[in-house]
Formats: sequence, C-alpha cells, structure tokens
Amino acid sequence: MSLFGDGLEAAVQKAFTRPAPKNAGAQMRYLVKQLKGTKAVSQMLRVSQRTVERYVKDQIKKPRPELAARIDREVKKRWQPQIRAKAKEKAASTGGIVIDTRARMGYTAPIGSTDQDRIRHLTVALPPVYAARLFEAQEQGASDARLQEIAAEALKEVYFQDGGRRAGSLEEVRFTDIEHLEFDL
Repeated sequence: MSLFGDGLEAAVQKAFTRPAPKNAGAQMRYLVKQLKGTKAVSQMLRVSQRTVERYVKDQIKKPRPELAARIDREVKKRWQPQIRAKAKEKAASTGGIVIDTRARMGYTAPIGSTDQDRIRHLTVALPPVYAARLFEAQEQGASDARLQEIAAEALKEVYFQDGGRRAGSLEEVRFTDIEHLEFDL
C-alpha cells in the first residue's frame, strides 16, 4: 500500500475489539471462510490451491516471510468489518482524526512572510470533515499523493490558519519529506 493508506488502516485497526488470528493455519481458515473456498484464496495470495489446503489442515505451519506478510495484510483487511465501519463513521461524523507527523512543511504566501520550508513535528486534531475526505478518498482507491494533498489542506486550515483566525492570505501548504506519519481516531 502506501504511507498514508497504511497509516489510515493502522488507525482503524486500533478500534478492533478482538485480536485477528495470529498463526498461519487460523489465518488461512479465516480467509477460506471469508472468500468461500480455497481456490479464491489461492488466487488472491498467488499460491497453489494445494498449499492453501495444507495450511488449513495445519500440515504447513510457517509461511515464507513475504507470504506471511500477504496473509496477515489480507486477514486484517477483512477483520471485523462492522467495527471498522463504525470507527470510520465516528471519525467522519463527530470524532475527527489526529495526525502525528514529522515532515518538511512550508507555504506560499504574500511577499514578506516567513514561508521557508522546515522540518516540523506536529500532532494536530483534524475536524471530522477531513477524516471523512481521507477515508472516502482511500475507499475510492486514491493515490498516496492525493491523500497527502488532503492532509496538507487540513493542516493549512487547522494548524497554519487556525480555523480562519490568522494567515488568511495563505495560498498553499507544502507537505513533503515525510519522516514519520501516524493517524489516530
């Protein structure tokens, strides 16, 4: 996935009420149940159907690291869909989302202002409207660049302009060289 997409997924996964299956056999059985068959799972994971059947029967217990990562990602993508939907809905309607980032930020403004890009570490609570835009864009398959643009717009309004109380002539915020990015609901 991507830096922003993975960050949003991790934030939603913190809302899970039960832990996802950990070992390969349990994960594979969950995927087979969700996709209603071993053939669909084998195509999704790009392994043979017989390999999937062996994991289901616990004949193979330890997958290769890259296969283990794919299995874990697919299980977490499907785990507790109602809880996931409720967490997104709450963030988009009332709760908002918190972004914690360390990145190079600057802005375009009228001549005479200090618009020099510099590394900033920010932890900012974004309003629900931006949480809704981020989740909606993610569901529509938006690129990491598009999610980064939405986050930059949110930081412009909330951090730089303080909800319209200052820097009203600010035109654009540059949000680049991201060293750290984390979301929390």
